[in-house]
Amino acid sequence: MATASVAFKSREDHRKQLELEEARKAGLAPAEVDENGKEINPHIPQYMSSAPWYLNSDKPSLKHQKNWKLEPNYTKSWYNRGEKGYQATKYRKGACTNCGAMTHDSKSCMDRPRKLGAKFTGKHIAADEIIEEFELDFDGKRDRWNGFDPSSYAYVVHRHEAKDEARKKFLKEQQLKKLEKNKTVEEEVEASADDEDDDDDLKVDEAKVDESKQMDFAKVEKRVRTTGGGSTGTVRNLRIREDTAKYLLNLDVNSAYYDPKTRSMREDPLPDADPNEKFYAGDNQNRLSGQALEFKQLNLHAFEAFDKGQDVHMQAAPSQAELCYKNFKVAKEHLKSHVKETIEQKYGNAATGEEIPRELLLGQSEEQVEYDRAGRIIKGQEIALPKSKYEEDVYTNNHTSVWGSWWKDFQWGYKCCKQTIRNSYCTGAAGIEAAEAMGELMKANIARKEASEDKPAAVEERKLATWGTDVPDDLVLNEKKLAEALKKQEDKRKREETDERKRKFNVKYDNDVTPEEMEAYRMKRVHHEDPMKDFL
Repeated sequence: MATASVAFKSREDHRKQLELEEARKAGLAPAEVDENGKEINPHIPQYMSSAPWYLNSDKPSLKHQKNWKLEPNYTKSWYNRGEKGYQATKYRKGACTNCGAMTHDSKSCMDRPRKLGAKFTGKHIAADEIIEEFELDFDGKRDRWNGFDPSSYAYVVHRHEAKDEARKKFLKEQQLKKLEKNKTVEEEVEASADDEDDDDDLKVDEAKVDESKQMDFAKVEKRVRTTGGGSTGTVRNLRIREDTAKYLLNLDVNSAYYDPKTRSMREDPLPDADPNEKFYAGDNQNRLSGQALEFKQLNLHAFEAFDKGQDVHMQAAPSQAELCYKNFKVAKEHLKSHVKETIEQKYGNAATGEEIPRELLLGQSEEQVEYDRAGRIIKGQEIALPKSKYEEDVYTNNHTSVWGSWWKDFQWGYKCCKQTIRNSYCTGAAGIEAAEAMGELMKANIARKEASEDKPAAVEERKLATWGTDVPDDLVLNEKKLAEALKKQEDKRKREETDERKRKFNVKYDNDVTPEEMEAYRMKRVHHEDPMKDFL
């Protein structure tokens, strides 16, 4: 009973741990917090998030993934701007020859090159720079406002205020000039006194545009010819006439594609330009902003609901589809909060500071271990290291090293005795010496044998055109008869090339063939397999 209860408890803890990890990955449970108070991503694999056993880590942490032995001296300070160091009155040895500063050399000097440097004149010695070396942390390297002086923004505010004052003054002068033409001097003074309290009235005259024109700036009256006679229709432009057309922003042929039929350009024609300066970034920008995303999600929900069996159609009944989508979002949030509450009630909330039991952190395992009443392991011992099918570290025949520990001349052997025979007996250092002596003796015998051997006498080659035939070795030919046979063979070949009808009747043939005639035939015949037959 004790063994079964222990095993069941281990499985139950493992199941709870798996449910907690799945809830964290689904976003239904809060993520774990390390010892520094930062959340740990629940999607990090277990082999990365779990610390080694020798660190004795009781709390969840990713400190073992970093170089925690070297604590860097991070700082959030910034470089001092405009400050200068010590300024000498005369040139110092080792200083810059151009300006006289000790912190750099003449190659890296940023001052204007002097006709005569400070090394020769000794005057106008530049001050030393303040060289600061500090290491920023991760956030400090990516802080846009690091080193920003808020007091420098007062100049920007002052400049805008001065611009507004000048603008108000100019508008007031323009209004006074307009009133001088239509009113008397007294009415003009009264009107100017009344308008001082209301600055909005001064802005009315600035770039005033008629409301009717402003409403219909995108309409163009165009005569549309029809078969019935014709009528006047309204054609709306897709842009203001003063704006640059989207197909003229980038004239490169490989840039964004412009469809002249629909006047659309989905991609950004200027992807490398500053986003704060360009007013058009492609039609896809409108599809991913505003209420376009909400409509996309509503349409997707209608498709999924129709696949699940609900009678919802976005185009046929848009109000019904929108109402179903709102009810779905409310039900989803309620279900998510309910699941979160049940998990927190069952497992607790790690964000509240409650310490998670050690069994849930370091007790997960895929194995089942059973113990007896005395605490000894009955089933489920430690995993044995895998072994190969070959015996390891087995020394046979008095060898002190294993087979394959030595290699020479494409052969394996024993390192202790340098033998290449698998089942040989170890001979130790004596065997190594004997093998070396035997090798030297073999080399000496080979050299002596090569020196004692007589070289074979050179055999005179017989120049016979006996290609592809077997000729006896004791064959002796008469050179004179061979020449006559060659001449006859040549005459015969010429006769064969002429017309057969011109052959004479008084031709005599001799059936006896001499060795000279046979040799002439071999020399003159054409070998069809010979690649050099065309050169004969």
